[in-house]
Amino acid sequence: MNTVVLKFGGSSVADNIKLNVVAEKVISLKKETKNVVVVVSAQGKTTDKLIKEAQELSAIPDEREIDMLLSTGEQITASKLSILLNRKGYPAISLTGWQAGIRTNEVHKSAKIEQIYIERVEKELEKGNIVVVAGFQGISKTQDITTLGRGGSDTTAVAMQVALKADKCYIFSDVDGIYSADPNMITIAKKLDEISFDEMQEIADSGAKVLHNRCIQMGKKFNCDIIAKSTFLDNQGTKICQEIENTKIKSITKNEKLVMIEMRKEDIINEQDFYKIYQTLLKNNVIVEAFQKEDHHVQFRMDKSEQNKVQELLENTYPNYQIKQKEIEKVTIVGYGIIQDNTVLKQVLEILEKHKIDVMDIALTQAKIEVVVKEIGNEVIEKLHEKLI
Repeated sequence: MNTVVLKFGGSSVADNIKLNVVAEKVISLKKETKNVVVVVSAQGKTTDKLIKEAQELSAIPDEREIDMLLSTGEQITASKLSILLNRKGYPAISLTGWQAGIRTNEVHKSAKIEQIYIERVEKELEKGNIVVVAGFQGISKTQDITTLGRGGSDTTAVAMQVALKADKCYIFSDVDGIYSADPNMITIAKKLDEISFDEMQEIADSGAKVLHNRCIQMGKKFNCDIIAKSTFLDNQGTKICQEIENTKIKSITKNEKLVMIEMRKEDIINEQDFYKIYQTLLKNNVIVEAFQKEDHHVQFRMDKSEQNKVQELLENTYPNYQIKQKEIEKVTIVGYGIIQDNTVLKQVLEILEKHKIDVMDIALTQAKIEVVVKEIGNEVIEKLHEKLI
C-alpha cells in the first residue's frame, strides 16, 4: 500500500497508556505503508467536559466561541501522539485542521468541508513524516475555526482519504466493528462483516453514534471503502462499501435523545406562518424532522441537545405561540429493501402491541422502518432483535 488514513476515536486515546497502544498500531502500519496520515479525536470525555464548563458560564454559549473552545481537544491529542511517535523513533508532525488545509463553510458546530488544500500534508509525507491531523475541525473563509459536529473526526478522515487518494481508511474505536444493535444494550447483538453505505447511512441518521453520517455520504460519493475496527483487538472489522448483499435486517437502533416541539396558538396557522417557522429554524442551523402543521399547531422532532437554544429562539421570535416540549424515543430497523417485505413491519407492530408501547409515528424508506414512541425499554429492543435478526 502507498497511503493509508487511520482515525482514532476519543476512547482509543483517552489517556497516555492508550496513546501508547495507538502509537504501536500506527508504527506497525507505517512499517508496511509508505505514507500514514492519522486523524485523532479529543481524549476521552474532553469535549463533553468543555461543553459542560461553557454552559456553566452561559446556558446558550456563542457558537463561534464554542467552536474555538472545542477545537482545542483534538489539538491536544494530535500533539501528544506526535510527541510519542517522535520519541519512539518515528518522525511525526501534528497539524491543526487549518494547517492541514481543511476549508469549511461558515456554519458553526456543524460545518461542512468545502475544500482540502493538501499541499502541506503532501509536503510532510514526502519528508517521511507520519502526519497527525486534529480531526473535527477546519477553518472558514472568514478565518474562523469551525467544527464539523459531534463525531466529525470520521468525516475528517474520509475527506483526507479522498483528497490524498489513499488506499484505505480505517476508523478505529473501542468496538471491533459495526453491530446489529448496541452491544452495550443488547447482549445478543451480532457483528457485521460488511454493510452497504445506504444501510450505514440509515443507522447513522437514526442517532446511533457509530460513524458520523457525513463521512458515509462522502465514502459513497467517492466510492471509498471504510473499515471500522478495534484499536485494542486484532479482529476483523466491518467493511462499509457500495455493494448491497440482500434484504436481510442488518441493525436495530434506539435513539433516546429526541424531543418533540409543539407550537400552538388560538388563530389558525396558515401556509405562510408554516414556512416562516421552518425558515427560521433553517436560518439558525437547527436540523428538524417530521415538520408538520394542523390548524392550530405546528410540531417537529429534533435532537435534545439543541432544545435550550430552540426554546429561546422560538419564544423570542414567536411570542404569540405556546411552546411545549416532550421527550420521545425512536426505534429504527435497518435493512436495504425493507419496504418490499410487509412481514417485517407486521412483526414489529405485533411485538410493540404485545408490550403496550405507545406508537406516535411510523415512517418507511427503502432501507428502514422508523417508529417514534413515548418510551421503550431495552427488553423490547432485544425481543425485536431476536425476531428480526
